[in-house]
Amino acid sequence: MTATQILIVEDEAALATLLEYNLEKEGFDVSLSADGEDALLRIEESPPDLVILDWLLPKISGIEVCRRIRARSETRNLPIIMVTARAEEDDRIRGLDTGADDYLTKPFSTNELIARVRAVLRRIRPGLAEDKVSVGDIVVDRVSHRVMRGEQEIHLGPTEFRLLDHLMQHPGRVFSREQLLNAVWGSDVFVEVRTVDVHIGRLRKALNKYGQGDPVRTVRSAGYVLDAARK
Repeated sequence: MTATQILIVEDEAALATLLEYNLEKEGFDVSLSADGEDALLRIEESPPDLVILDWLLPKISGIEVCRRIRARSETRNLPIIMVTARAEEDDRIRGLDTGADDYLTKPFSTNELIARVRAVLRRIRPGLAEDKVSVGDIVVDRVSHRVMRGEQEIHLGPTEFRLLDHLMQHPGRVFSREQLLNAVWGSDVFVEVRTVDVHIGRLRKALNKYGQGDPVRTVRSAGYVLDAARK
């Protein structure tokens, strides 16, 4: 099977090289572009499977590159992850509204970026979904419906399994209770928002059964996030 093609559009050479090294180590085929104009030419000549796009670029900004990708019928559905030092909520919303599939604020870990890449590919191209997904010391096997944390097997109910799977697709991203309801239960099912808290509580208890720490963090007035580094 041909390796997934990723184009990294990043003018900071050291970061671009670091991302290239780590993504290639995970089996992706990576090419680099240092400015928006060159990136658009490359994408027009040979569209990759996914673009990692910096916001602040020479010649043509990442936002404009994103707009032009979405404007062409040949690349309208090309997955885009935008990375930027702009951390304000308005900037994040603008990036997503322009057509980015995900948005990552610098600085970020390469593990988080790789997890986001896999998550976007799963959503956009289900055929590329992997049977297993891991974040930190947690591994979810979708085929056998088994969860391992370190050397210990974690037993979860079906709802807790779906909750964990969804959170692991987006490590470091905060989800409101309403977003989790829609993602795990479905938008056409009526469930009390409080139900999310109950199932998150069960998930936390199961994941911390052997004292490895609670990886699910509550963000006050916002929701929940999977923080693999948290102990």
